[in-house]
Amino acid sequence: MSRTNLTLFDSALMGPAIVASFKKLAPQTQLRNPVMFVVYIGSILTTLLYFQALIGKGEANPAFILAISVWLWFTVLFANFAEALAEGRSKAQAESLRALKQTVSAKKLERDSKPKGQLSNWSATPASNLRKGDVVLVEAGDVIPVDGEVIEGVASVDESAITGESAPVIRESGGDFSAVTGGTRVLSDWLVVRVSVNPGEAFLDRMISMVESAKRQKTPNEIALTILLVALTIVFLLVTVTLLPFSLFSVSAAKSGAPITITVLVALLVCLIPTTIGALLSAIGVAGMSRMMQANVIATSGRAVEAAGDVDVLLLDKTGTITLGNRQASAFIPAPGITEQQLADVAQLASLADETPEGRSIVVLAKQRFNIREREMTTLHATFVPFTAQTRMSGVDIGNRAIRKGSSEALKNYLQELGQPFPAEVAHNVDDVARRGSTPLVVVDDGVVMGVVELKDIVKGGIKERFAELRRMGIKTVMITGDNRLTAASIAAEAGVDDFLAEATPEDKLKLIRSYQSEGRLVAMTGDGTNDAPALAQADVAVAMNSGTQAAKEAGNMVDLDSNPTKLLEIVEIGKQMLMTRGALSTFSIANDIAKYFAIIPAAFITTYPQLAALNVMHLASPSSAIMSAVIFNALIIVVLIPLALKGVRYRAVGAASLLRRNLLIYGLGGIILPFIGIKLIDMILSVMHLV
Repeated sequence: MSRTNLTLFDSALMGPAIVASFKKLAPQTQLRNPVMFVVYIGSILTTLLYFQALIGKGEANPAFILAISVWLWFTVLFANFAEALAEGRSKAQAESLRALKQTVSAKKLERDSKPKGQLSNWSATPASNLRKGDVVLVEAGDVIPVDGEVIEGVASVDESAITGESAPVIRESGGDFSAVTGGTRVLSDWLVVRVSVNPGEAFLDRMISMVESAKRQKTPNEIALTILLVALTIVFLLVTVTLLPFSLFSVSAAKSGAPITITVLVALLVCLIPTTIGALLSAIGVAGMSRMMQANVIATSGRAVEAAGDVDVLLLDKTGTITLGNRQASAFIPAPGITEQQLADVAQLASLADETPEGRSIVVLAKQRFNIREREMTTLHATFVPFTAQTRMSGVDIGNRAIRKGSSEALKNYLQELGQPFPAEVAHNVDDVARRGSTPLVVVDDGVVMGVVELKDIVKGGIKERFAELRRMGIKTVMITGDNRLTAASIAAEAGVDDFLAEATPEDKLKLIRSYQSEGRLVAMTGDGTNDAPALAQADVAVAMNSGTQAAKEAGNMVDLDSNPTKLLEIVEIGKQMLMTRGALSTFSIANDIAKYFAIIPAAFITTYPQLAALNVMHLASPSSAIMSAVIFNALIIVVLIPLALKGVRYRAVGAASLLRRNLLIYGLGGIILPFIGIKLIDMILSVMHLV
């Protein structure tokens, strides 16, 4: 896609993010994040206490109160900055998409379809005036004015402006590759397109809307985590509030020391509540959708991205996802009395003018096995016989010599008309090939059966290893195919999927998804055809191909702009990465409170209870330095973790138990140790510079 490739802290993002950080100080904006709203209120309160101290009625040294107040405001601003930076990346993507929209003059036709000779009868119409149902002509060099369905013609289309892929694609009427997108360009030939949307409803408009609305989406897990964070905040708030009367009572009873100040209580509260994850939670969600965009996938909401992380069943179409999509010649099986080289020679002759992938693979296999070079049809004075649905075979006529290849049934009928037998050995070979899950093509030369060419679905390299990774993560893979059970079983075994659905109809797919969902599982699937729409609408994560029909794209909650069915695996990884990031930072945020207990509590009560000095394990210079160091660390750690929140933790294909152990080891143990080091270093700097 023609998007600006911005780095994490690009100047184009930093400036607007800093400005947005201050704009987000509005109370109605802060109220959306309960944890940071508490910090916000604390910042206002300490600021008021500072002004009170300036007029001589303060509870502590004005400089100390000011320092606490400034760092609390920094804490709020850093949280705003993280969210603004994440939103800025999405806004940059939206602006890049908006730049693709252009004013186009469409060639509007009066009828749905016209003979090629009459396609010059069009009138120039602004694309913005087109309505659903209008019909337009798009010729070589023209930009397709708006989304639509091809109803006549076939052409190569450059979709790089949308997908980022430079290779052109073929769009033609009928089938699952008839959808075209506004803003793409026709490279050759012509198309007659029926407009499928009204102004403002085009796919590009929806993409921009999806990207811009990313920051407004909250997912169920995010809501649950927010509730947990609010609960922890309320608990610590109640604890902190009770400390003031406790301190007053203790000072009165002991008749020594000084009561704790409100400034210190606010500092304690801010340090104890989960400010780190509270500050970064929104940024993590927005960044997850941004990573989807970087993978050329448009998600309708953060909910769809998160659901991808929770998926435990993947439904994958066989053709184009698990296999290369085109069957290729893999073996020559000669008839009795015929050599393999003779069969290869005849099969190549029958395929010289066959431009299908299967036909080209036969030519290549004959060349590889026996060094049989291609021969020119004109040199042979040959006439190509194309495949038709009626004959179900193709071939070549060289003089009076007729060479044919096709299905066994078609060739049996052909030989019967010629009065020639179909050898039992060849029939047996046909059955063996079919039993292996391959497609048998019978080759006949002038009424003589030469043998069978085996066409095999080629499983994509590395796909079996990826399925093994998913299995380790607890995700079940299910292959869906229209093939018979024998063929499906063979491909499933070779690919390493956990299960398969053969001879699948739209109803079968829908039934299978509902069956898994009734067991409490989350299901993901890909699709591109209208017949996939019901299943896509039912699936928890539904990835529609951009090259597919409008019905499929509307039914899905994600659209893959590259139209790569294997992208589903990457989508699951991005979703899991977002959940892993959230879990890791939540663990770290809760764990780093421990060091703050040892910093602030002794400092706050040491004048009343000198025994608490034993808790000063970091040997911080003074009570004021201890409190300041904890507050500064609490603010700076947000900045340090912004890159991790936006990039996400490194994805690893491991099970939940292994992931939990790793999470606790790195972010749990790290969250305990790092604050001790950080607070001590800040304390040393403050002491050396005599700032407290």
